[in-house]
Amino acid sequence: MRPRRLPYRMALAATLALSTPGIAASMSHVLIGSYTHDSDSPGIHRLRFDAEHGQLQPLQTVASHNPSWLVLDQQRRRLYATNENGPGHPDPVGRVSAFAIGDDGELRPLGQASTLGDEPTHASLSIDGRYLFVSNYGSRENPGGSLAVLPLDTQGRPQPVTQLAAHQPSGVHPERQRSAHVHSAVPAPDGRRLFVSDLGADRVFVYRYDPANAERPLQPAEPASIALPPGSGPRHLVFAPDGRSAYLTLELSAQVARFAHVDGQLIRRQLIDLAEPGTGETHSPGAIHTSADGRFLYVSDRGDYNHIIVFAIEADGALREIQRRASEGRAPREFAITPDGRFLLVANQLSDSLVLLRRDPDSGLLGETLQTLPVGRPSDIKFIE
Repeated sequence: MRPRRLPYRMALAATLALSTPGIAASMSHVLIGSYTHDSDSPGIHRLRFDAEHGQLQPLQTVASHNPSWLVLDQQRRRLYATNENGPGHPDPVGRVSAFAIGDDGELRPLGQASTLGDEPTHASLSIDGRYLFVSNYGSRENPGGSLAVLPLDTQGRPQPVTQLAAHQPSGVHPERQRSAHVHSAVPAPDGRRLFVSDLGADRVFVYRYDPANAERPLQPAEPASIALPPGSGPRHLVFAPDGRSAYLTLELSAQVARFAHVDGQLIRRQLIDLAEPGTGETHSPGAIHTSADGRFLYVSDRGDYNHIIVFAIEADGALREIQRRASEGRAPREFAITPDGRFLLVANQLSDSLVLLRRDPDSGLLGETLQTLPVGRPSDIKFIE
């Protein structure tokens, strides 16, 4: 996993740009995860983002197999990537890789550990930074998906799995729910609970986080899970910035669910269909994120239309759709709003492209396309502020 440096002229141009008065303050770095087994991508891409002009510039690539999901620590000094390996891949073992982030943004490999499962597709950090929670999707019926807990050492390097949790599938969907498929694990804003979305079980499982129990830091909460409509397939959960609401994509039923977050519990308040009834349209919601001010919710839809769907968030947390904007590519797997809120960057997985859209922070609406950049099978986006 040795970093590949840019040619001298390119590196020199980048250095000169950073030293230009008035430019450095508008620069940030962005990291892109990707799938390598079916593309020419080497792994992780590091780009420079010029917020003044709305432009991206490649800086570095780091060889890593299928680094499909990226996690930054609170200090933005460590990066964790899930290596979504599984049966049929050159490396069949699911892993997580750690990298140190230098003062100049350059990535340096720190270590790697097995996740004891197939296709680790999502990860998150405990609020104290001591554990990594990894979602092994597990496409094979046996053993299926699981949640892996990996402790981190004092340098931030992942250690062997200390706890593994598995769930019973619902069996409603004949192909997608024959086994558990853990798709994400998201800590509550206060870090005391972990909400685990299992696409194969039609449930969000809830665990208490107890760092004093080093071997088994996760214990089932009461209640231990949240039931969802049969065959709905929960995927990704996000909390509103104020922590009072949470929003969930339901991949198989093409819906978005809204919950009130009260005393550590999620209470469903709203269920929104992304498809018009009776139209036969194919929709597949994926990524879901709120704006930093909590006024807008964005959802990627990878179905027939490849949209970014924008919702206004009302005072009580209710959602009201205000826009459907083409992603300018196929299968928008992930996206991210830039730190200044003025742009949104989309990872179109199946068209091998990153697309930068203008965003109006006041209205939440997405505007013109500013740049399209080729990247093989992009899968996740993280900005380093």
